[in-house]
Amino acid sequence: MKLDTPLSKKLGLRYPFVAAPMFIISNREMIVACAEAGVLGCMPSLNARTAEKLREDLAWIRARTDRPFGINLTLGLTPKERIEQDFALCIEFEVPVLLSSYGNPTELVKRAHEHKMLVFHDVISLAHGKKAVAAGVDAIIGVSAGAGGHAGRISPYVLIPWLKEELKVPILAAGCISDGRQIVASLSLGAELCYIGTRFIASTECGASDAYKEKVVAVGPEDILYTDQISGIHANFIKDTVPEGFTPDRTPEGSKRWKEIWSAGQGVGLIHEIKPISAIVEDLAREAHDVLKGFG
Repeated sequence: MKLDTPLSKKLGLRYPFVAAPMFIISNREMIVACAEAGVLGCMPSLNARTAEKLREDLAWIRARTDRPFGINLTLGLTPKERIEQDFALCIEFEVPVLLSSYGNPTELVKRAHEHKMLVFHDVISLAHGKKAVAAGVDAIIGVSAGAGGHAGRISPYVLIPWLKEELKVPILAAGCISDGRQIVASLSLGAELCYIGTRFIASTECGASDAYKEKVVAVGPEDILYTDQISGIHANFIKDTVPEGFTPDRTPEGSKRWKEIWSAGQGVGLIHEIKPISAIVEDLAREAHDVLKGFG
């Protein structure tokens, strides 16, 4: 098995890895570092608090790289006016990949394809995957059990090959990918890209606080809580950052959703050090190659 796939080749990536867009903490520095390392860096458009700030970020990125990157548009959670502004900026700065979530991507796909953009949509179930394929998306992000942020309940050992078999489009594997063994496993299951979030929290470029990064290194999978009490949608968080009595409708005094209640996936158990993104990418690739060599 080689560390390339039809989709990674189409995007011109060195390795089939994606730095998943993480709310608040993914940033322009991560995108450029990923581009230089030969992987696809992404961030949510809303990490730029205003459309004007997104313009500034996209101009900054484009001044530093001509390699591919992605912007996540959270369709159902973002005011329509802001979606329109962000989409127009993605066109202007020739963003090659849009990642859509929390809504119907049909209209976005139609308009994106007019500008030769690819659209990847994240799902946790086959039903949502079928709707996204009907909308014309170019690939599906299968978010499995144990993923950081909003995650599904199905094991990646089932979700990834099941989606690939049923949907007949490229699949990105998301959930608990922290080292090269999981890279090889994901590709073996049929994924064309490995969608990695938590591992990149522990990077020097990430916008997370030092305390957050150190916590990701320190905790294990048993310290991760899967709950809908933070946002109303099931997601994974580091257990001891979740205040007692927190509900979607009640925020205890002094607590801030996502900013102080830290999200992470079960892959934390295999993260042992904070490193630059370039070093993380090379570690993942080396580990994957070592696994492949071990097969003889």
